[in-house]
This record gives sequence, C-alpha cells and structure tokens, in this order.
Amino acid sequence: MAGHVQDRWYRTETGPDGKTRKVKTDRHGLGLRYRARYIGPDGTEKSKSFPDRQKRLAEQWLSQIEADMARGQYIDPQAGRLTVRQHAERWLASLTMDPGTFVSTEQRIRLHVLPYLGSRTLGSLRPTHIREWLRKLQDGGVAPAYQRVIFANLSTMLTAAVDDRLIAENPCRSSSVRAPKLDPRRIVPWSRDRVLAVRSALPEQHRAMVDLAGGCGLRQGEVLGLAVEDVDFLEGMVHVVRQVKLIRNRPVFAPPKGGRTRTVPLPESVARSVEEHISQHPPADVTLPWRAVDGEPVTASLLFHRDHERPVNRNDFNRWAWHPALRSAGVPLGRASGMHALRHFYASVLLDAGESVKALSEYLGHHDPGFTLRTYTHLMPSSEKRTREAVNRAFGDGPDTDDGPTTAQEG
Repeated sequence: MAGHVQDRWYRTETGPDGKTRKVKTDRHGLGLRYRARYIGPDGTEKSKSFPDRQKRLAEQWLSQIEADMARGQYIDPQAGRLTVRQHAERWLASLTMDPGTFVSTEQRIRLHVLPYLGSRTLGSLRPTHIREWLRKLQDGGVAPAYQRVIFANLSTMLTAAVDDRLIAENPCRSSSVRAPKLDPRRIVPWSRDRVLAVRSALPEQHRAMVDLAGGCGLRQGEVLGLAVEDVDFLEGMVHVVRQVKLIRNRPVFAPPKGGRTRTVPLPESVARSVEEHISQHPPADVTLPWRAVDGEPVTASLLFHRDHERPVNRNDFNRWAWHPALRSAGVPLGRASGMHALRHFYASVLLDAGESVKALSEYLGHHDPGFTLRTYTHLMPSSEKRTREAVNRAFGDGPDTDDGPTTAQEG
C-alpha cells in the first residue's frame, strides 16, 4: 500500500514489560481521527483525513492512490483546487498559436467563460455547470456559430487540464453536454446583378476588390494584402501569399488563413479590372510587421492602400465604403452581407460551370474538400439533372432519338 494510515487519537507505546499498548494522545476526541499519508510522484507528502470508525475507508483510499500511480492515472488531490481563472491564465500563457488567433481566443475566454466559471475550482466543475453556462450564452443572444467556437475553446482548455493531471475528466465531453447547434441555414449566393450593383455603389478606387473577391475567391484580408508582384498577368494566375490582419486594431501582414498559400486562376475580365485599377491607382510600398505587432518588418507593393503608405483598414472600409454600398444597392446589412458573400458567389459560379469540388476547395484555400462539399453541396446540379445529361450524352442526340447508343460493329 502507498503510504500509511496514522491514528491521531492514539499512539503506540512499549511498556516496562516489553509489551505494546495504545495510549491516548492530546488530540483524542478532537477533529478527524485518521490521516492517510503517502509520498506523491513529485516527492512531497500528500494526505487526506477521515473521521472515527473509517479506517477501512482510509486504507481503501490509499489503495486507490497506489493503483492510479501504477496505471499512470494519478491525479494530485490538491490540483483540482486551482480555479478556472488561474488555469486559464496559465493555459493562455503556454499557447504558441498565431498572434491573431491568440487574441481572439483570449477575448472569448475572458469575455464569455471567466465571468461565469472563473471563480469555480477545476475539481468542482461538473457537466451541469457546463450546461448551465451554455444556456447563459444562448439566453445572452450569442450567435450559435460563435457559441460553438467559445465552447471549443473551453473544451480545449479543460483537455489541457486533463493532460496536466489537474482533473480526471473533461466535463465538456460528458455525454450529457451537447455542443451548440448551428442554424440550419443554407448559403444563398448573391446574384450577378446584386454583385454588380454593390460594385457600382463602391468608390471607384475600391471596385476592383469586388472583382478579386468574386472572380478569384479571395478573402477580404487577402484582397487587402495583395501586392502587384503577386499577380501574374502573363500566366493568368494570382498567388495568394499574405493577408492584412488586425491584432488589437493594429495591422500586420500574415499568411492566409490556416497558413495555406495558394495559386488561383486569374480570369481575363478580372485581369482587365486590375490593370485598369493599377493605371488609375498605382501600387504603393507598405511596410508592416509580420504575423505579430512586434514582428519583423515586411514590405509589399499593395494594390489597395491609404495615403500611399498605409494598408486599408478593414473596419474603416466596412463602415465607410462597404455598408453604404450595400444600402445603395438595397442589400440588408448583416453577417451574410459581408465581403465573404463574394466568395460564395465565386463558388456558385464555379460549381454551376461544372468545376470539381476538389479544385474549388484548393482555390478557396480550404483545408478539407469535405468542408467545401458540405458548405456548397446544395449549389451543385441535382443528381436528376446530372443523370439526364449523362444519358443524353450517351444516346447522342438525346432521349428522343430512335437509333439508341452508338456501338462498334461486330467483326
């Protein structure tokens, strides 16, 4: 057995006759009688006290400690006394993720987790507390998609607590806890007329942004970070190698989302628009730190800029250019009407033209073609339509022909 059980009410003494006997201690009848003691893996003594008549329970507790140590599943009973707030601070300080992602993660934990769960100890955290917290997020009007991200951050943080042997289980992974469900909304891509109406309502110097986002599938930050050297007019390709991100409202250059640089086709119509934009608004060298606000300075000759030395601030652009253009075109403001809508338009155009999901996934910079399929499968031609077209091709002139499919003559 790991350690031993100490009886604090009696001590064993050897009498003059050489026999041992139990003698009451000064603590007899006071406090908990038995103290189970053992040496933990870190070399320090651990203990737990039990009341009178529970010596067997103390021994069983020590036996369980010994078994957990043998299986490599030992958890220090004191570790669970760390509060969620204390663990969050340590966990956030240990992260090595992209600075922009770190800022977003820290804000979600600070604003949506700690106010509800921060003062609770890790060891006291139960699935019911997670369910109650999720309900508070829902009642607070947090969007379901954002709820899922916050929940994922908390679950990852508590998984780290399990890995660090602070708690035995992650309550977020309990069978009674359900991750927030997304709204069952299907993406409805903009029509060509709507895209052109919004484009026409934008200030002239910003109109080529619509062509790059809707004609090449670039994200807003990737459009703002596009340099003239990234556009290969001769080969008809665009190299997406950077974006402009805001970290605490300070601009930095960073790799595209997920670190996935890519090359996408440059349609002739978009190439003409970019060439015209360059002739009217020459590119300017803009220097920004790389990845973090204190990162190494990097210079790129951006197509879109302010005052010939600063990048376009996406918040200012949305407020003073994009939103007025939406209102002018009769498009309701909202999350679905951001510049990301132009990527959905791009996807719908390519799928309607018969482009493969795999190619579309690469052009959009998605990690998983399955995600692309799940997002846009409802935009693909129906199976009935594909079946009719396939049979029509097989029968040559279509289903009304009398000759049937052409076959090779027997020799």
